[in-house]
Amino acid sequence: MSNLDLTKDGVYIVKDGECKRVTDPNSGFGKQTIVWQNGKVNHCEITFTEK
Repeated sequence: MSNLDLTKDGVYIVKDGECKRVTDPNSGFGKQTIVWQNGKVNHCEITFTEK
């Protein structure tokens, strides 16, 4: 398992024993939607807003 950097804000997914950081929206504004299927994380949708 990777080491988590608790000094940086972020979202992490633990799936099948692996820890993965979810990519931040490039613009700095946006949302991350975690999609579950049959009790497990299936995928992550990332949308962003440009101001």
